Amino acid sequence: MIPQWSAARMAALLTPTEAADALADALRAGLDPEACPPRTALPVPGGELLLMPAAFGGYAGVKVAGVAPGNPARGLPRITGSYLLLDGPTLSPLALFDGAALTALRTPAVSALALRHLTRGEKPPRMVLFGSGPQAYGHLEAVLAERGAADVVVVARDPAGAAKLVAHARALGAEARTGTASAVEEAELIVCCTAARAPLFDGRLVAPGATVVAVGSHEPDARETDSALVRRAVVYVESRAAALREAGDLLIPEAEGLLGPGHVAGTLADLVAGRVPPPGRADAPRLFKSVGMAWEDLAVAVALYRAAGASRAT
Repeated sequence: MIPQWSAARMAALLTPTEAADALADALRAGLDPEACPPRTALPVPGGELLLMPAAFGGYAGVKVAGVAPGNPARGLPRITGSYLLLDGPTLSPLALFDGAALTALRTPAVSALALRHLTRGEKPPRMVLFGSGPQAYGHLEAVLAERGAADVVVVARDPAGAAKLVAHARALGAEARTGTASAVEEAELIVCCTAARAPLFDGRLVAPGATVVAVGSHEPDARETDSALVRRAVVYVESRAAALREAGDLLIPEAEGLLGPGHVAGTLADLVAGRVPPPGRADAPRLFKSVGMAWEDLAVAVALYRAAGASRAT
């Protein structure tokens, strides 16, 4: 029987920082995100079914994920699914992971790795966090572990959810409060983890030198940031191919004629390999736009599997 991994077991084995390390290690080992198979999306009555396969370094894997917009009203997670890790040479199943928990671990790890390079040497930021779901919790913990925070302002549609996240942030030792979108004007780090389909804030308010991370959308017609911000910003992505397929934050302003070729300054792999310098400009915001990719799930699943083996051996 294939071992099934719960969210609690995964959290006990790998921190967001260790997951970010695993992503960096995979990139340094030669994994090419540009060659990663595209996500397959199938509309279904309950929402959307996603299929995300990948293979690298002696392992293969596939995530089957559901996006069910009606689930929160039922008291159920919006993101569902499972991840099957396989031995690469034989394709024998090795482990079955809670897919939603894996996503909730790997997405903040991707953001943490980007921040590691985009904000290197900077002091703990004043942070505005949009959202109050699992990704908001994961990003809060990842940012605090990777960068710390001078203070945290939570902006969410659900007042009760925002208050609960603020209490969690305070329990982790952060100064935190709820606020409104106008808080971005004073922010040094803005993290967007929502299901929004339209911009969350006025991009003209974002200060030069601030960093924005947007992870909530992977659809060409949905976005969390507006054209004004994207046009001003130095933009980084996970992969150019994935961004040009799925990143509405970039595709919408491009369709409006506001962006030209070459607006993306670099990719996560470029930053990790040192092929592009981290942005040093103080006159422009920095934007990291993530859509989520199958290679990231694989890298983190392999790290979890290896960590379990090391744990059993000690």
